[in-house]
Amino acid sequence: MKDSYCIVMTTTDSQEEADQLAEMLVTKYLAACVQSLPITSTYTWQGALTRESEWLLLIKTRTEQFEAVQKALLETHSFETPEIIQVPIERGSKAYLSWIDKHTQP
Repeated sequence: MKDSYCIVMTTTDSQEEADQLAEMLVTKYLAACVQSLPITSTYTWQGALTRESEWLLLIKTRTEQFEAVQKALLETHSFETPEIIQVPIERGSKAYLSWIDKHTQP
């Protein structure tokens, strides 16, 4: 494959927002697929230990789309400081990576 691929991760505090973000990214061809999973996060925020139920989004896209994905998330996400982390996909099936190509280019 000529392109490289990645998973971008973010979290939100509701299934409704997770669904909205996923739909926005897929319909704008910024992601081929977004999976959302319920999780529990433990972290320090503003000096306090916090444990919250959240939704983790796994955003499958091409590496060159990261900046556009990040921009879209920052413009629409409800969190003051949303998690936006890029994880490279080192290897994958040729058919699946081709599918990502097809669905991340308008």
